[in-house]
Amino acid sequence: MARSRSEILQWFVVALFLVVGLRLFHIQIVDRSYRRAAENNVLRYEVQYPPRGEIYDRNGEFLAQSVASYDLMVVPRNIPESGFDTVALAKIADVSVEQLRKAIQSAKSFSSTRASVVVRQMSTEAKLLFDEGGFDGFYTLFHTQRSYPRKIAGNLLGYIGQVNDDIIQRNPYYSRGDYIGYSGIESAYEELLRGEKGEKISVVDVSGAVKGPYQEGHYDRMAVAGTPITTTIDASLQEFAEELMKGKVGSVIAIEPSTGEILVMVSSPTYDPDQLMGRDRGSNYVEMLNNPRQPLFNRAVMSSYPPGSTFKLVNGLIGLQEGVVTPSMEYACNEGYHVGRGVKCHNHRSPLDLREAVSNSCNAYFCHVFRNILDNPKRGGIGEGGYDNWEEYVRSFGFGKKLGSDFASERAGFVPSAEFYDNYYPKWNSLTVISMAIGQGELGCSPLQMANLAAIMANRGYYYIPHVVKHIDGRDSIDARFYEPHYTKVDKRYFEPIIDGMWGTVHREIGSAGVAYVEGLNICGKTGTAQNPHGKDHSTFLAFAPRHNPKIAISVYVENGGFGSSVAAPIASLLIEKYLNGEVARPELVEYIKQMKIAYPNYEKR
Repeated sequence: MARSRSEILQWFVVALFLVVGLRLFHIQIVDRSYRRAAENNVLRYEVQYPPRGEIYDRNGEFLAQSVASYDLMVVPRNIPESGFDTVALAKIADVSVEQLRKAIQSAKSFSSTRASVVVRQMSTEAKLLFDEGGFDGFYTLFHTQRSYPRKIAGNLLGYIGQVNDDIIQRNPYYSRGDYIGYSGIESAYEELLRGEKGEKISVVDVSGAVKGPYQEGHYDRMAVAGTPITTTIDASLQEFAEELMKGKVGSVIAIEPSTGEILVMVSSPTYDPDQLMGRDRGSNYVEMLNNPRQPLFNRAVMSSYPPGSTFKLVNGLIGLQEGVVTPSMEYACNEGYHVGRGVKCHNHRSPLDLREAVSNSCNAYFCHVFRNILDNPKRGGIGEGGYDNWEEYVRSFGFGKKLGSDFASERAGFVPSAEFYDNYYPKWNSLTVISMAIGQGELGCSPLQMANLAAIMANRGYYYIPHVVKHIDGRDSIDARFYEPHYTKVDKRYFEPIIDGMWGTVHREIGSAGVAYVEGLNICGKTGTAQNPHGKDHSTFLAFAPRHNPKIAISVYVENGGFGSSVAAPIASLLIEKYLNGEVARPELVEYIKQMKIAYPNYEKR
């Protein structure tokens, strides 16, 4: 019995050693996680950040590029107990001693064994001085930051910033401390511009000093640089447009009609994109955010304005297509349309035919046309589809919907439906909505949609989706949707009488925008004065040139600018002149527009 118990005990001891041995074998040989955990004590894993892809204008000039930058990192447990020269390191990093101490304390609170950033965006010169200092526990991590050589197109290019927790949770590519495009091109083409991160594994000693690459760099991954992008923007024209719009609130958009390529996109007031880079980014951002004139708001694609008299072009074209007006048809105007609530008009010769009504921007004429369209008995009148028919035409011009540009922030604007009015009025008719005859009322259009209308007029009935990227390195073409023409519901043959009126707007004595005339350019334009319930009327003008084989279509919208001919028309004509002639021969007008400052009562009160 005693022998039996002794054997059982022996077998138990053997079994115990066997279990322990198998466990050690599993830990040391099979399960490598323990080995990796041990190696983490002597290995440093560094993210290798790629340079962000450059952004060029259509002529190959830099709009955005990446420059070297370094983040100062610390592993708190590797800081010597004897300390380090805090004053010297703070001086190298160009921060105060107090700022450096707070950053180190924050790093200790986060983790004593993991690396944390204590100072961001050190220069190359500072990095070289740091390397000479020998600060145990600290090291630098290569980064890049954006630089904008021309200091233009802030809203167009957008800005980059550090990712937040929400972005990290939604996208596993990003980690704490990474950067991402937050608006404009930087956001729309983020996945191309960012490149691919790499990883470098180094062997370090207990003080954090690098002893060399791990396994001769066999497990390192090289970073892949971001993809360069060539935009459709003309940098010189963009810069000139921004100069002309200083002191004004509004936007300028110019498009190449034959391609839909955006030549200029200005939202005013704008900002120097370099202001949202570097260590002052935070304070600059807060200042812009609190600015009542909202420089961070891209009015070009996000605003919704009444189009004003520029919309008469659309109603005139619909009337021609529907057969309710002809080019020779005349209507009288006694300073307005005096039916129902009526619509006022300025004093001019009367009666006018269609071409003259466009040139002279006659409100009464287009009230007649608008009512003819809605009350057309061939369409059953307004209550039986006349309004729906008009709405369908309007939407074919790109209004009331997103055009599909490469701006994620693009707004659709607003074209009211019959159901919309049914909810507001028990009974309504063409007189109820008569203000839309002249682009007022509930209509809301973005400046991009108005510039697109100018392109439609230039093309005689179709447009290409406006876009801001011309070429992506390594690709034969951009998105296919930008090559597809979109046709309106109006036949090409009906455009010429309206275009003749637009030509007269600039060239004939009765035209409303003689100030836009430039000899030899054959500019065709349309003024607009959009009513503004918050102050002085908005000034708007759209145009294209030359009349035949157009090279540029443009829309200018200036808030509180008054008549379309007073501010918007001269700005548009100067930009057309510069683009087509290469220079401007009217320096007095340039200086006059630059010196013009427009009050913003509706902004200053906010």
